[in-house]
Amino acid sequence: MIKVIPSILTNDPDELKEMIAQVEGITDFVSIDIIDGKFADNKTIDPIVLSGVDTSLKLDFQLMVNEPINWVEKCASAGAERIIGHIEEMGDQVEFVGKVQEVGASIGLGIDIETPVSELDSTILTNLDAVLVMSVPAGFGGQKFDRRAIKKVKELDKIRVRDDTPYKIHVDGGVTVDNIKEIEKAGADEVSVGRMLFKGNLKENIDKFIKAGYK
Repeated sequence: MIKVIPSILTNDPDELKEMIAQVEGITDFVSIDIIDGKFADNKTIDPIVLSGVDTSLKLDFQLMVNEPINWVEKCASAGAERIIGHIEEMGDQVEFVGKVQEVGASIGLGIDIETPVSELDSTILTNLDAVLVMSVPAGFGGQKFDRRAIKKVKELDKIRVRDDTPYKIHVDGGVTVDNIKEIEKAGADEVSVGRMLFKGNLKENIDKFIKAGYK
């Protein structure tokens, strides 16, 4: 069964706290998008904002930033369960993975819609908890799903079968009840869904996505 993870993209600390409060008791995981204004023409909250938030949720930080390695300790201080760094502005993937291992969080690497799977360092795939595939250009919510992501998911699924690697495949961007089945069938284990999940009843909305994957 595919995991549907509520995703929060905001530059408002108060809104962040409100959205986290909505997720409490509904699911165990929430994704926090961190954008620095350099990687994309948008800027969100700093991970340090989460340091003062009391939550039982597992926090998954997606770093769409210049040199994600410099953000790892901030995320760890904020209680990160998993840290996913985009590789496009990452100087050294091996060093990033080592830094996340050092702070004791689970590790992910992310690729933007224009980035091929081949840009991932194949020597460290077995060290990853997740590979994140953007299905829209990184940086903004509310964009339409780009079908090029399906091909990447299938490619990553073949690689992990061949190499017996443990990573999960996570798809982020433009996921709807109409395309989640195809995303799951391609090999994805997780999807991030943003503000549409928070419109109305969060639990009912998550259930709709999960059920849509079985139709």
